[in-house]
Amino acid sequence: MPRSKRFQLVALTQTAKKTRDHKAAVVQEIRSAIDDHDSVFLFSYENMRSHLFKKVRMDFREQDMEGKSSRIFLGKNKLMQIALGRTPEDEYADNLRVLSKNVTGSVGLLVTSKSREEVGEYFANLAEEDFARAGSNAPREIIVTNEMLYNFPVSMVEQFRKLGMPVEVSNGKIVLIGNKGEYVVCKEGQTLSAEACKILFQFGLKVSEFRVKLISHWSNDGGITEF
Repeated sequence: MPRSKRFQLVALTQTAKKTRDHKAAVVQEIRSAIDDHDSVFLFSYENMRSHLFKKVRMDFREQDMEGKSSRIFLGKNKLMQIALGRTPEDEYADNLRVLSKNVTGSVGLLVTSKSREEVGEYFANLAEEDFARAGSNAPREIIVTNEMLYNFPVSMVEQFRKLGMPVEVSNGKIVLIGNKGEYVVCKEGQTLSAEACKILFQFGLKVSEFRVKLISHWSNDGGITEF
């Protein structure tokens, strides 16, 4: 495995000693993982859910034929950039600076000895639906009808009203006011409010999709592949 082109102390911001030590430890942890594996993948993610990503971590924690477990790092972009290196002079191994320049936003590193084909196939098949969170964008127009409301007890009428739905009780059922046949919860591309998300939850409508997209791949011979 390639080692660092040079041994050097990592320069970090002036903070408390404990914080500096922690940051240095994270950088060293990433670099040690690079030393132990053949590849580094940079990936982005959408609609992150901790319980869904936990499965990804567990899947890659399984040992390969050489007895190696892959490592995943995310949430510390600046430290990941430092660990990889940002210039030809300070990059940890040849061409890791190419990955480093793309470490922005919601991204992470997968350090592994699994093949590019195996990793690519895994993430291509990874898609989990989940309930939307406030602030996300609606993927499509979503409508609630009277028929959908019939499934709820009349005791929930006030709860729906508090969420902004124009409903009333008629003939022992919750219905939309004014003989309307449908209520638009959101339109495609609209930013979802907390109330809209609660309505979607009540109706069991999962409109968010957790996905991981590969951005680039570095191999220990210095090769770079963009996806």
